[in-house]
Amino acid sequence: MPGDLAKTDSEASSLSQSSPPRSPRRQMYYVQSPSRDSHDGEKTTNSFNSTPVLSPTHSHSNSSLGPHSSRESSSTRLSKHHGSRKPRTNRQSWKEFDAIEEEALLDGEAAHHALHRRRCYFLAFLVGFFVLFTTFSLILWGASRLQKPKITMKSISFNEFVVQAGADFSGVSTEMVSMNCTVKLTYRNTATLFGVHVTSTPLHLSYSQLTVATGSIHKFYQSRKSQRTLIVMMKGSHIPLYGGGASLASLNGAPTQPVPLTLDFMVRSRAYVLGKLVKPKFYKRIQCWVTMDPKKMSKAISLKNKCSYS
Repeated sequence: MPGDLAKTDSEASSLSQSSPPRSPRRQMYYVQSPSRDSHDGEKTTNSFNSTPVLSPTHSHSNSSLGPHSSRESSSTRLSKHHGSRKPRTNRQSWKEFDAIEEEALLDGEAAHHALHRRRCYFLAFLVGFFVLFTTFSLILWGASRLQKPKITMKSISFNEFVVQAGADFSGVSTEMVSMNCTVKLTYRNTATLFGVHVTSTPLHLSYSQLTVATGSIHKFYQSRKSQRTLIVMMKGSHIPLYGGGASLASLNGAPTQPVPLTLDFMVRSRAYVLGKLVKPKFYKRIQCWVTMDPKKMSKAISLKNKCSYS
């Protein structure tokens, strides 16, 4: 009898595992199979009777599929679980994308503002530099204008003065003058910061508004705080006097009376204080009224207090 009972229980257990459930709504139970090594009917019965309910939520038909069905159900639950959380992940990714896009926009605005500030600083630097440089140049120009060159007329000496009758290039008869003289003057650069360049300057000696002798000061450079003495030779040959020679008395070609003459010229100077950007110019017009005395030929006649400077 015990053998029959054990056999009946084993058959019942195998039938319960192999037969599918008639109703899919019934709850599924996991039954522990008896050990293969055990042939004890009582142990088998006890093991069968003491099998606990592992999962009351699944149908009995799924339990017959064995451990593979359990794994499939677990993967199905995991996939459902992940599928149910997928919209939340999408929402989170969109939020993260919006945050990144907003941060990129903020970074772009910050870079734009920084570039705008750099441009403003650069323009301000240019304007400030231009204003400072202009102010500095004006200061130098104003200071240099106050340091004008100083020209002093020293003397004039007549070496020759001849009046004789003649004719001009057109054949008109008139009195004609030939003469030469020497003019002495000093040129002084009073500037302490720059030298000056003096251009070529023509000199004119005239009688009754007629030029009877000419000369020229050759160009030169005068360094700062220095001076030089200039000697200019003036000559005139067969200069027609026309109506002005009527009052000019002469004997054997030499004048018998003093002859009033006028010396006129302009000295042009230029200084380069700051290259070619600041280059003040100086103009000095000089007029001297002298008298040629036949008794003082070849003697230096002082020009002190006989010249005007403008």
